[in-house]
Amino acid sequence: MGKLALSMLENISRVTDQIVAVDKNPTLIDRVKDMVKTAFVADAMEEGALERILPEALDVAVVDMADNLEAALLVTHALKRLGVPEIIVKTKTDESSEILSIIGATRIVNSDREAAARIVPLILSTSLYNFIPIGGDLVMAEVHVPDSLQGLTIVEADLRRKFGVNVVAIHDENSTSYRNSDRDYKLTGSDLLLVAGTEKDVFAFSGVPLAPTQKQKTSTIASIFRTVFKPRRKDGRLS
Repeated sequence: MGKLALSMLENISRVTDQIVAVDKNPTLIDRVKDMVKTAFVADAMEEGALERILPEALDVAVVDMADNLEAALLVTHALKRLGVPEIIVKTKTDESSEILSIIGATRIVNSDREAAARIVPLILSTSLYNFIPIGGDLVMAEVHVPDSLQGLTIVEADLRRKFGVNVVAIHDENSTSYRNSDRDYKLTGSDLLLVAGTEKDVFAFSGVPLAPTQKQKTSTIASIFRTVFKPRRKDGRLS
């Protein structure tokens, strides 16, 4: 199991146990079994393995195959064939990133710790489109306009006072061009707001749940599949 896998699993499990973990190493599965809803000892590279064990309502798949690019390609392709809408794949090079994107990866990540910090909020909130830690406790994020704010002007929404976030720019979800946040502009359902603020305030505004106690843990994700592998050497040890 790679560092990205462990970091994401630990972060997501603080909020929900709706996670499926798959690994061919029994020791690794035993390590994470108490953090997930279901844990399978299986080799995802075997034909039909994922189809047999994955739930139908699978929202997100995360593929961390350490340095085994061939395995990452095969598993990504299999997940694409199963119709998984969001496939996040860990890799190390630009060349492999291009190949993985072609065969079905919707998001490529490279840095273990940074990747976990940036991706987990995107999984936990359907309103959050991009999330970038700036430094300290400050972050920037691209957030879909909540239903309660649609039809209001920037002034009427009063995001700084009500939510503690500042609107930097706005763009329509069907466009890549940003425009300045005119105070009299009326927010619509297709708008994405580029906001800045503390991590806590941005999370609250975008609907990312804060980590509850074990008793308060709720199921905020329909299903998250964790595919984590570490290739073995010929002597049977983990490489």
